[in-house]
Amino acid sequence: MLKLLFIGDIVGKPGRQIVIERLAALRAEREIDFVVANAENAAAGAGITGAIARTLLASGIDAITLGDHVWDQKGWENEIAALDLVCRPANLPASCPGREYVVIEARGFRLGVTTMLGRQFVGMKAECPFLGAERLLRELAGKTDGVFVEIHAEATSEKQAMGWHLDGRVIAVLGTHTHVPTADAGVLPNGAAFMCDVGMTGPYASVLGREIKPVLGRFLDGMPRRFDVAGDDVRMSAALVTFDPATKRAVSCELVTVRK
Repeated sequence: MLKLLFIGDIVGKPGRQIVIERLAALRAEREIDFVVANAENAAAGAGITGAIARTLLASGIDAITLGDHVWDQKGWENEIAALDLVCRPANLPASCPGREYVVIEARGFRLGVTTMLGRQFVGMKAECPFLGAERLLRELAGKTDGVFVEIHAEATSEKQAMGWHLDGRVIAVLGTHTHVPTADAGVLPNGAAFMCDVGMTGPYASVLGREIKPVLGRFLDGMPRRFDVAGDDVRMSAALVTFDPATKRAVSCELVTVRK
């Protein structure tokens, strides 16, 4: 059996620090073969930089995925192409810089990693994620032994639909973006691991990683405020998928929570 750990949205410095401090021990303890992380919120809660990406990769992450905040940091569009283990959402326009997927290898198994951006309640210009997934599976045929698809989406229905759409053709379909871990981790009938949202890696004494008071104030009176990243109750939230490399079917999917 092989094991894939997928770490949910890394938020700001607290999220980065817990990954840097705890991932190596977790990887050794659980005998994890692949580690993938969504790090689109790693730079002050919005976007990522080249320096941050390299630090996270050095901590034991094998591949980094991104989402709708991919272009939030100034200059990142000039850095992304040089980072071989970082991929942007694959269904963004083809003219966007960066890779649509990465391939990582462990114990002779080549795992393709890609992200599809949802379109329900998400403002970015993107092609249909279902058609995008079909296109990527064709592109990855012969280049990988199995594929992991992240669905970075707001709507639970869109995430569930993607799971059913790809069940039996990929090893896992795991969701991100809403920052709250869901209680539906499991394996679909044809062998794809699935979870609507693996949660956030960052401060949980917060509103989606941000300080509570200004967010609450915005809800109460609608006035603009600065939403700084919070700092308390820091956790790493991830999904751990165990799969059979011979059948390319998952046998288990579980939520993993590491507290600081």
